[in-house]
Amino acid sequence: MKWKIAGLAALVATSASVAVLAAAPVDGARVGQLLKARLPKTKVSAVDCSKIDGLCEVVAGKTLFYTDAGARYLFVGRLYDMETRQDLTAAKLLEINPDMLLGGAAASAQQAGREESDAPQLTREAKARPTVPAKVDLAGLGNSGAIVWGKPAGRTVTVFTDFRCGYCRALASTLEQMDVRVIERPISVLGSRDLANRVYCARDKARAVRAAYAGENLPGASCDTSGLDANERFAREKGFTGTPVIVRDDGAVLEGFRPRDFLEQWIKGGS
Repeated sequence: MKWKIAGLAALVATSASVAVLAAAPVDGARVGQLLKARLPKTKVSAVDCSKIDGLCEVVAGKTLFYTDAGARYLFVGRLYDMETRQDLTAAKLLEINPDMLLGGAAASAQQAGREESDAPQLTREAKARPTVPAKVDLAGLGNSGAIVWGKPAGRTVTVFTDFRCGYCRALASTLEQMDVRVIERPISVLGSRDLANRVYCARDKARAVRAAYAGENLPGASCDTSGLDANERFAREKGFTGTPVIVRDDGAVLEGFRPRDFLEQWIKGGS
């Protein structure tokens, strides 16, 4: 009996040691050294292993990717927090380069192409993206597919958005505080077409927009959503591969979220 108790105590102690070891923080410096050996052409500027268990966030110039604690596996793409509904990758990309086009990864990809790197093929993705025109003509879209909200007497801006896009939510919140009339045209970039259908078919579309960005559940509804098809077709034709995309009343195009001061000047006609 004494042996059994002693053996059990040893087992518990060993298990506790393993648990402590498993919970030990990952050494970001070590991960950086492993990456240096495996990606010799990639100049790693920061490694943060403290945000997400088992995953390290790696910054290399204007490029952002993720790896495991052993730097064996490498992931390039968008990382989302499903509880807070935040795009963690977009937030970090904004921190790395505040002036980047936040609608998608195009700007960071193009920058990655200018830097010597053997990180995964962001350059190839950038080359595949069509060039977004400086101006577009919205006349052919008509009223179908549009959700109008904001200040009726304010200057009009048209925004192509995705209801699962964190920067679209930030843009909507900013525009709501400004003297502008917003014509929101949902497009499905992040697999949000069903949500866009629900918003567009809601009785109070403006309220449904706010509810969608807040992550509230919207009841199912049925209506003619061909206008949303037209939005997406127009976006593809113009190369709008990310969101948000803002179009001024003179047709000038601005990709990505910007602070309120910038938006106010730009909407007035500033470059």
